[in-house]
Amino acid sequence: MSRPEKKTDAVPRKLARGAADNGRFWGIDKKYQPYLLLCLLAFVLTLIIVPKGGFTPAHYAPGDVAAIDIKAPRDLLIPDEKLTAKKRQEAQQAVLPLYDFDPAVGSDLTDRLRQVFGILAPERLEEGDLHRVESEVEGVLGLDVDEGQFAILRQLAAKSELHQPLLDEVTRALSVKAVANLQLFKQDREKGVVVRDLVAGTEAELADLTEVVGVGEIRDRLLAGLKRAGLDRRQRKVLHGLLVRMVRPNLTFNKNETEERKRRAAEAVQPILIQVKKGEMIVREGARVTEEQVRKLKALRDLKKDRRNLSAAAGMLLVLLLVLLVSFQFAGKNISKFRLQPRDMLFLVLTFSGLFVLIKLAIFLAAAVETAFPYIDSASFYYLIPFAAGAVLVRIVLNSEVALVFSALVALAVGLLFSNSLFLALYVLIGSLTGAHFVRHCGTRSALYRAGWQVSLVNMAMVFGLHLMAGHSLSIQLLYKLGFAMAGGFFCAIVATAAVPLIEAVFKYTTDIKLLELANLNTPVLRQLMVQAPGTYHHSIVVGNLAEAGAEAIGANPLLARVAAYYHDIGKIKKPLYFVENQSGTENKHDKLSPSMSALILMAHIKDGVELARENRLGRELIDILRQHHGTALMKYFYDKAKNQQDPEVQQVDERDYRYPGPKPQTREAALIMLADAVEAAGRTLTDPTPARIQGMVQKIINNIFIDGQLDECELTLKDLHKIARSFNRILAGIFHYRIDYPEPVHKEKEPTRKKNGDHTDRESAGEAADRPGRTGKGGAEDLKRLGMS
Repeated sequence: MSRPEKKTDAVPRKLARGAADNGRFWGIDKKYQPYLLLCLLAFVLTLIIVPKGGFTPAHYAPGDVAAIDIKAPRDLLIPDEKLTAKKRQEAQQAVLPLYDFDPAVGSDLTDRLRQVFGILAPERLEEGDLHRVESEVEGVLGLDVDEGQFAILRQLAAKSELHQPLLDEVTRALSVKAVANLQLFKQDREKGVVVRDLVAGTEAELADLTEVVGVGEIRDRLLAGLKRAGLDRRQRKVLHGLLVRMVRPNLTFNKNETEERKRRAAEAVQPILIQVKKGEMIVREGARVTEEQVRKLKALRDLKKDRRNLSAAAGMLLVLLLVLLVSFQFAGKNISKFRLQPRDMLFLVLTFSGLFVLIKLAIFLAAAVETAFPYIDSASFYYLIPFAAGAVLVRIVLNSEVALVFSALVALAVGLLFSNSLFLALYVLIGSLTGAHFVRHCGTRSALYRAGWQVSLVNMAMVFGLHLMAGHSLSIQLLYKLGFAMAGGFFCAIVATAAVPLIEAVFKYTTDIKLLELANLNTPVLRQLMVQAPGTYHHSIVVGNLAEAGAEAIGANPLLARVAAYYHDIGKIKKPLYFVENQSGTENKHDKLSPSMSALILMAHIKDGVELARENRLGRELIDILRQHHGTALMKYFYDKAKNQQDPEVQQVDERDYRYPGPKPQTREAALIMLADAVEAAGRTLTDPTPARIQGMVQKIINNIFIDGQLDECELTLKDLHKIARSFNRILAGIFHYRIDYPEPVHKEKEPTRKKNGDHTDRESAGEAADRPGRTGKGGAEDLKRLGMS
């Protein structure tokens, strides 16, 4: 207990949490562990919230009806892909087709014809060398020449006066620009073409498009030129045939370069951007979504690809760190029960992270289900998420103060996750507090579902209130939201029911659910206590009733107090006959022992009890109470006996040798076990347990324990002690109730040995009455003789 001048939050449960007594845990100094875990939690939340979290609108198609209002989270420049594509297409179309002009095509042909005339000159021909000359001519022309063609070429070569006119006509015929496909060129020249001179390396847009002809016209021009050159019909025919095979277009379309220029022109066009200001309403709830709005919503979903998201993530991490650290510091300094050990911090961080992973998965599932039920607003599915499950688990495992801080932080983080939604943050906060409140004393497993029902009712009320606050009219969508909100409460109960056993196994917590299992009096250790130490067993049951009544009176955990009382003396199983309640009138074994040895045996039942509790996996909370329920109390009987037996010449008896090792009670439940244990033991010594004597005895015991300082480290107040005393008086008065003296038979009233107390009826007198004749009728002694016989 805290005396008036002391703080009530001195060191609650510090010694009971044995995982970090040496100041280090996981190899890290204990004082830095909470901050490291909070930093880790902030990082995990940032990873969950920033990518497609608070800035993720729903998927809509043009013509869909928006389910919620969506605003721009910041100034945005959203690319207009359709307009950008149009501009790029226009840029490509503006690129003129490129044609390569090779002026050397005509001169090359005339040069080869001149070489042929030189090779076939009469003065260079020899009769035996015609085959070699023919091959050489074919090599120059690049064609196969038959005998008739070769003969005509020899005739022309022999007429030197025709050479120059013929070459001039060929040059004139090939002097124009010629294309292979004039029809395709006409299509291109409608918008213009660019001609690149391959010899000069210059480019220019072709101005006079009439200069371009097709290859067919080149053939006609060659035939006319040959006629003007004075060639006869046969010569014209043969030479024209050869020249036609040698003619190629001098103006060709360069497709690869044209396409490359179009690509570069398209890439040079900058994206067309639509400016959206921060806070600008992109789409309103109930409005039909246009194609432009769909583009804006898609851009919002693609924000994660923006490098500026790195700064947003950094800002989110900083904000979450500040919120978590400041909340932790404030709660630790100003909330008396907010005292977290490393195990508790790890549990809270994992619960917080697990809850948000569950929420994220639920968001993805809602998006998938939305396509199957398009007539339900996508936002309505969010009310199915069991937001309150985390607070319910924290309240079951820890306490209401921690659950309050946890609920507030979860609500803030959920608000950030859902596009900074204040309404949803309020919804989560109220639902979480409701769930935590209704599982404060989880006396039965059904209490979780009762709490889920309460969460469902509050969720529905919140949905209705928030719907009206938003100015929406009553509609079928409201009914969907109410139904989902109700189901969300039951999902909280289901999640909590599934998670509690896992938490108990992983973190070794003793929750109310675990206590319900341990409250069964048929557990192996209690059955062993009942058989080997029946007096202690009965004592523990009575102490459990007293502790439970006291816990109910002061608002502590009655279930924990009662179950801890059942197991607080299990250490006496190993040496039951050394404790007076199990001696049953036999000689006291302590009469043959020294006081110091007797004190050691009494102290040993604490150590033995802790070992048995660990073997039976009773949980840390019960082990802590078992270790603390005697505190550092003095074993006064043996201490006084030692003082009386000591030799005056020997050193004085040390009181510390006759005190329990402690520690003192750290919780209200442990203090209740200490008080109930002492009161029950003292109550057995009352010879005439009248209400006044019971009240005086209770007051004296509690005062002595208080004066001895055993309640200095728990959170009991003087007001609590008065309530505990009243509850003890009521329970003990029921146990030691007044008993009437039942009338004895007439023949016994004359006997001087008749007992006054009806509890000590002389059984031999009853037997004598049964043996008398005439007493064998119904209800007589004969019936009594058969009682208990088989």
